[in-house]
Amino acid sequence: MMKRLTKNTHFNFVWLLLLPAMVISCSNPDPVPIDFYYWKSEFSINSTEKETFEALQSNKLYIRLFDVDKLNATPEPKGIIRSFDSDVLQAEYVPVVFITNKVFQGVSHDDNKKLAADIWALVNDILSKNKHVSFDELQIDCDWTQSTKRAFFNFLEQLKGVSQKKITSTLRLHQAKDKELMGIPPVDKVYLMAYATSSPVEDSDLNSILDSNLLQNYLQTINDYPLEFDIALPLYSWGIITNHLGKKKLINGVSHQDLEGKEYRKLGAGIYEIQKDVFLRGIWLNKGFVVKVEMISPELLGETKSYLRKTIKRPYGIVYYHLDSLFTHRFSVDELK
Repeated sequence: MMKRLTKNTHFNFVWLLLLPAMVISCSNPDPVPIDFYYWKSEFSINSTEKETFEALQSNKLYIRLFDVDKLNATPEPKGIIRSFDSDVLQAEYVPVVFITNKVFQGVSHDDNKKLAADIWALVNDILSKNKHVSFDELQIDCDWTQSTKRAFFNFLEQLKGVSQKKITSTLRLHQAKDKELMGIPPVDKVYLMAYATSSPVEDSDLNSILDSNLLQNYLQTINDYPLEFDIALPLYSWGIITNHLGKKKLINGVSHQDLEGKEYRKLGAGIYEIQKDVFLRGIWLNKGFVVKVEMISPELLGETKSYLRKTIKRPYGIVYYHLDSLFTHRFSVDELK
């Protein structure tokens, strides 16, 4: 004879049915939106980059349109992307302008007013000539300092007024950690650059692009930041070149695979000595120079994203720096999700 279900038995039965769903839910957190920066002086998206963008169901491409630097005491645009095919991706294009910190040294309110008007005019000119790309957001990238924050923040307010657009900015790790000292920019949203954790020109065993321990130190109070933010994560690599005099320079895109030939002798983890004069990614290097390779591995990227998921207690998206098959081919689609 079938045993009659008691109230407790029924409760346990339902609990057992729900348990697998709960386990699946806990082991598969909600996906984080994935987008990309585009940071080249000419716009050209190849088939591999397009496939990566589509496979990750990305919606936005943050495209650097130009830089602004101070030349002969006057802010001047540099590296302008004059044209691009906006149809190559089904994307919302977000224009980005990089401005050097020295542009905001010793400037007046009127200087900022003119700078904002000039930048807005150039952004509009570029986008109006490229199939009239519509946009709602304009992002400014600047490593402002304590001495320039007042001028930079005033510029952002001027830009907001002249553009009537959503103004956002990048946020360096030290600016996030020391927010009382560095100030909170008057923007609608910030993009936290979770990389460049140390200087590449310092003699150190650390990966200056991204070191997990240093990143965690910077982000101890990130949940207290008063603005909405997304996280920018690195995919790039470089070679740090040290010459005979101890002077250093960077060569973008260098990987360990570039240094597998007989022209290079491995001295240690990621360290190589040049055995004869050679071109490395188009740069002429002399025998005896030392190359330190710094890369983002799939393991380091996964560890960083896992830490962010556990630490950040609010919704956020990821913006990879940047959409370039030179870097993205090192990761599977699942590793980038």
